[in-house]
Amino acid sequence: MADADPIAQLPERRDPPFAEAARFWVKLGLISFGGPAGQIAIMHREIVERRRWVDEERFASALNFCMLLPGPEAMQLAIYLGWRLHGMRGGLTAGLAFIGPAILLLLALSYVYAAYGQVPAIEGMLVGLKAAVVALVLQALLKIGRRALRGPLHVALAIGAFAALQFLHVPFPLIVLGAGLIGLAAGASGAGATAAPVPLASQAGQPVRVLSVALVLWVVPLLACGAALGFDSLWSRLYLFFTQAALVTFGGAYAVLGYVTQHLVNDLGWLTAEQAVSGLALAETTPGPLIIVLQFMGFMAGWNQPSPLAPEAAAVLAALLASWATFLPSFVFILVGAPYVERISAEPRVASALAAITAAVVGIIGTLAVLFARVVLLPQGFGGGPDWVAVAIAGAVWLLSQRTRLDLPWILAGAAVAGLLANNWLEAN
Repeated sequence: MADADPIAQLPERRDPPFAEAARFWVKLGLISFGGPAGQIAIMHREIVERRRWVDEERFASALNFCMLLPGPEAMQLAIYLGWRLHGMRGGLTAGLAFIGPAILLLLALSYVYAAYGQVPAIEGMLVGLKAAVVALVLQALLKIGRRALRGPLHVALAIGAFAALQFLHVPFPLIVLGAGLIGLAAGASGAGATAAPVPLASQAGQPVRVLSVALVLWVVPLLACGAALGFDSLWSRLYLFFTQAALVTFGGAYAVLGYVTQHLVNDLGWLTAEQAVSGLALAETTPGPLIIVLQFMGFMAGWNQPSPLAPEAAAVLAALLASWATFLPSFVFILVGAPYVERISAEPRVASALAAITAAVVGIIGTLAVLFARVVLLPQGFGGGPDWVAVAIAGAVWLLSQRTRLDLPWILAGAAVAGLLANNWLEAN
């Protein structure tokens, strides 16, 4: 008897009950370590290959659309897939389950860092984690650079973005806008006429409803902070700043962290560069989107300048405002744009603009790599010599992540242990 066709043996695509899908989204939120690439791979394996809830073509179109948007693409993909399966409640459930565990865990880690960060054991583990972060940022720089720098124009945009942010202190949103316009102009010459996007008939009124509700959800915290603490308070200003940052977070957490660090550390003095490095190290150890690091930045800004509140209350309020401002736009982008996904993701001029922005992001990540390397590897400046413990741990993390199949959480755990042992040895000697 001839063997059966393996393609024919694949199960048909099926629509799961809402409860079954909700359980999966909660599980995903608890196990989604490894950054966007790992999170997207988990969703593809579970939703497309194993469970057959969405077909390959729909998944690819949704991923392309999410990569066009500012914000965490893995979270946005989860929101879209939840919406595709169960409408508005599905999208909201998927998105909230994806970020909920990370928000709660990082709140706890932030408090431990702020209250006990000077305890030798905690300090030693942070030495290892911060060194690991330097290696990860450099790897991201090289990985994105290889993918994004496709020609002389993209190389020029990356160099120009680095110089503009590092030396001229041009605001990050202007750099993103300028790169996007250049890419749009470059792509316009080769783009033919494209029909206007047409939404799914059953979802034609969705964008207006979503925008109306989102506006209310965004305004209410601002008005509450303004009424209770003043519109010029740290919390109101922080909320407005993180809203702005959320709208230009092309290139992921590493890119936006360069912008946020420059503004909060250099311009406002709300936290230190060392605290920013520590925040990224802690965010790397949590599930969910890496951009959750912005919640830590908000927490430390509130902790460092708590008046008139207690430090704990000031920090938690600032952290939650930062998360609300950071993640609310992702829900809006997806729930407004979901009916248009196929048309938007196929628009060549949009793709050209995105490619130019991604090239500029390489330069932005370059400024972050310079800052973190200086703070962690050269804590005494160029005249004081390197921190050889940090250099060794960063090198080991680089080799392990490049040459082995170890998952990132295990590598980070090893870096924390190495930092703790090195710190204990230095104190004993």
